Amino acid sequence: MEYTPEIKEMACVAKGPKHGPAPIPEEGKWVCAKEIKDLCGLTHGVGWCAPQQGACKLTLNVKDGIIEEALIETVGCTGMTHSAAMAAEILPGKTMLEALNSDLVCDAINVAMREIFLQLAYGRSQTAFSEGGLPVGAGLEDLGKGRRSVLGTMHSTREKGPRYLEMAEGYVTRLALDVDDEIIGYEFVRLGPMMEQITGGSDPAEALAANTGTYGRFAQAARYIDPRNE
Repeated sequence: MEYTPEIKEMACVAKGPKHGPAPIPEEGKWVCAKEIKDLCGLTHGVGWCAPQQGACKLTLNVKDGIIEEALIETVGCTGMTHSAAMAAEILPGKTMLEALNSDLVCDAINVAMREIFLQLAYGRSQTAFSEGGLPVGAGLEDLGKGRRSVLGTMHSTREKGPRYLEMAEGYVTRLALDVDDEIIGYEFVRLGPMMEQITGGSDPAEALAANTGTYGRFAQAARYIDPRNE
C-alpha cells in the first residue's frame, strides 16, 4: 500500500476502543455483521423504473449471504415481465453483493434489489425475530392458493366513474349497481384455483362456476354491468 509523504511523516497515535458494528436482528439472533456471509433473512423490496411506468416487488430468502429463493412480481410494464424471467435465473445462488452488482435487466428489479440489500444490511427483514428464519419455498406463501400474485386493478374517469377490474379475491366479471348507479358489490372469478381444476381434468364450465363468487350486496343490485365493456 502506498502512502503520501505527509502521512509517512506523521506520528502514530493509538486508536483506542474498537467500535465494532452494532448488532442487528437476524432470524432470532443478534448478529454483528461484518461480511456478506453474515446476512440472513427473508424480506421484500419494491422498485420502480426510471420512467416510472412499472414496478417490481422482489422477495428474497437469504441464508448465510446467499440467495436461496427469489420471487419476482411485476406490474405495469410488459417488458419488465420478460426481465423478471431472466432475473429468476440470475438471482438464486448469488451472494447479496453479487446480486446487488448484477444487471437484473430491468431498472425496477435493480431498484428492488437495492432496497432489499439495505433492509438486510440494517436488520429490517421480515424474519428478524423468527428463530431459524423461514424454509426455502416460504416465498410462495405470498401468492396464496393458485400461485397468483395479489392484484388490485381499478380504472376510473370523471365522465363515467370507477370500474373494478381485479380485486384481492380475483378477476372481476360484473359490477353490482344500486338505483343510484353506485357500486354495491361485484362478482369475481378465482383464476388460480379455476385453472388448477381445469388442468386436473375438470370441465371448464364447471370449474368456472365453482370458482365464481360475489362480494358485498351483489344480489340486491338494481342492475349489473361488465366493467370492461359497459
